[in-house]
Amino acid sequence: MRSFIDTNVLIYADAADEPVKQRRALDLLRGHAEARTGVLSTQVLQEFVNVALRKLRLPPELVRQRLAFYRRFETIPATVDGIAAALDLTQLNSLSFYDALVVQAASRAGCVQLLSEDLQTGAIVAGVRITNPFA
Repeated sequence: MRSFIDTNVLIYADAADEPVKQRRALDLLRGHAEARTGVLSTQVLQEFVNVALRKLRLPPELVRQRLAFYRRFETIPATVDGIAAALDLTQLNSLSFYDALVVQAASRAGCVQLLSEDLQTGAIVAGVRITNPFA
């Protein structure tokens, strides 16, 4: 199933202090990479790099290796039209702007689900079902 992967999944893949979530994140990422069903966005990748360097304190070379792996996924770039659509979603669905950008990218990519622990599981927003992969 074509799935959009939110930043928290990428972060948990490197979070040694959360071994259960780390294993689940790694399994999800490998499965979607092999099946070619995973989708990311430039926003998700930017957030990942920021957290990986600042909070996880990963060395830049390891972050580059992760980015090389994430090249296997389709990546949805930010666009002016996408940002405007996200602004509409904030008003229609009471989402934060950054969450709306993620939902908008998932919808634009034609994803069936958005894998995230940050949004309401089971909700359908812009035609995309929110699924918490760690629940």
